[in-house]
Amino acid sequence: MRVSDAGRPLGCAFRTSSHSGGGECVEVALAADSTVIVQDTKDPLRSTRLSFTFDEWTEFLRGVRQGKFDF
Repeated sequence: MRVSDAGRPLGCAFRTSSHSGGGECVEVALAADSTVIVQDTKDPLRSTRLSFTFDEWTEFLRGVRQGKFDF
């Protein structure tokens, strides 16, 4: 995972989960180089973005589906 500069244009479209509500969620985009970019909608300037390799993102989603992060 890397933190990227939000001032840099990415040229990709962000998507918001259909499960989110009230604008308090994260948005995800797939960049041209297959990097997955995540940003927080509560940050109006989008000053911090996280980036993952496609494999890292796939593994994270697998863990979510398996309940590894449930408390």
